[in-house]
Parts: sequence; C-alpha cells; structure tokens
Amino acid sequence: MKDNSMQYNDQGYVVIRNFFTLCEMDTIRNVILKFHEAWKTDNKDFYETEAFNSSLITGSQYLNDEDRLILFNFISSKKMMTTIESIITATPAFMNTQLFFNPFNKQLKTFWHRDCQYDFDLEDQKRVIFEPQVMHLRVPIFDELGMQLVPGTHKRWDTMEELDVRMERKNRTSCEELSSSTQIKLDAGDLLLFSADMIHRGVYGLDRLAFDILVFDSRGNYADYVDDDCLPNTALLEKIHDPRLFLNTMNLKTRI
Repeated sequence: MKDNSMQYNDQGYVVIRNFFTLCEMDTIRNVILKFHEAWKTDNKDFYETEAFNSSLITGSQYLNDEDRLILFNFISSKKMMTTIESIITATPAFMNTQLFFNPFNKQLKTFWHRDCQYDFDLEDQKRVIFEPQVMHLRVPIFDELGMQLVPGTHKRWDTMEELDVRMERKNRTSCEELSSSTQIKLDAGDLLLFSADMIHRGVYGLDRLAFDILVFDSRGNYADYVDDDCLPNTALLEKIHDPRLFLNTMNLKTRI
C-alpha cells in the first residue's frame, strides 16, 4: 500500500491489477446492469442524444434496498477501505457514484477536463488544485480501453497546450490528443484510483461500463455536493459491515 500511496501522491493516479475476484465482479456487475437498464429506460431521450454517464447509483430510484446494500458493502469492503485510507489518511468520506458508458450518440467525442472546471473559473481552478481533492475509484465492469491521464497535473497547472485544448482556446478542441498524456487500459477486476482534478478523459470503445466511486478528504468542503438519497438509510446502516465511510459524510452534512 505504501508504493500505491507514493505513486498516487506523485502521479495523481495508481492502478491495481486484479484487485477484485471473479465472484466479486459477478455480484457487482449484476447490480450495475440492473441500474443501467432501468436508468436508460427512464432517460431514453437524454441517453440517446447527449448522455455519457449517470450518477447516484446507490440511490433508491432504480434499485431496491437489497441491491443498494450490495453496493454499500462493496464500496466499504475491508480491502477497499484499506486502499482508500492509504491515500486519504484524514477521515475519508463518501461523495457519490457515477457510471460511464459509450455514448449512444456517435457524434459525441471524449474530452479533456479537470472536474473542478465545472464549478470554478480559471483563477479559482489554479487555487483548488492545491487543496484537498476528490478521488475517483474506477471499477471497470467489463474489459475496456480505459482512461487517458496527464500524470502529475493534480499538483501543477496546465501547460499552454493543455490549457488551450482543455478550455478550447485558439481554435483547439478538447477532444484533441495531448502529447503529455498516458493511456491506461483496464480489465474487469482492475481498480484505478485517480484525482478528480487532474487532467483526464475516458476512452470510448469495447463494452465500456465504468463504475466510479467518489470519496473525499473530510478537510475538503464537499459535503454539500452529496445527495442524501445516495446515502444509506438507518435500516441499511445497520447491515453494512463497515459504515464509517458513509457515517463520516453524514456527520459532515450535519455541520452544513
């Protein structure tokens, strides 16, 4: 775990091959597919025109409590908590889940971004990348082409090329290739951890269905981003083997 922590701190990401067993993947795959099919049916127009991801997978809208419990126990399993706490040592908290897929609309292109750019202007982005960040834990449900990342950008500002492409300046587009990037292919069973605020993008193709778990350092100001419905209710909390990750979020939300 020490090597993983060192690489994450240095590069902004770490990939752990064959992290999950075949049995674990079969169990989680069944729940994720159940959510995905229900979500697509309920959001048909959005899915077919502009969608490339969904969120609130642990919520109550599309899954029953039995399936939600499977997700909560998967997210907070002993080996997941050990991995999370090796990176975020100051009381990690649960934020959300997302599901990334190949867009139905083939005109949509994958694009470079930092997650913080959707909440902050450029000057504030320069500031927040040096503050506590959100971490994605990506679980590929099937073998996929993976992610493209720009190593180290969780701790540094963009080069001129990166900024022009990411923000689509000077006739550049965010779907162009970046010379500073690296691509990481992922197979079902692998686990990729990466900083939400590093420059990154997904890679479309194959049977892409990537389940992302978002966690954050409790020192960061992220609790108000958390939807109450994606957290376990009292009955579910009693059945989760290790509910600390969710209880930390609940405690933070009481202070807002």
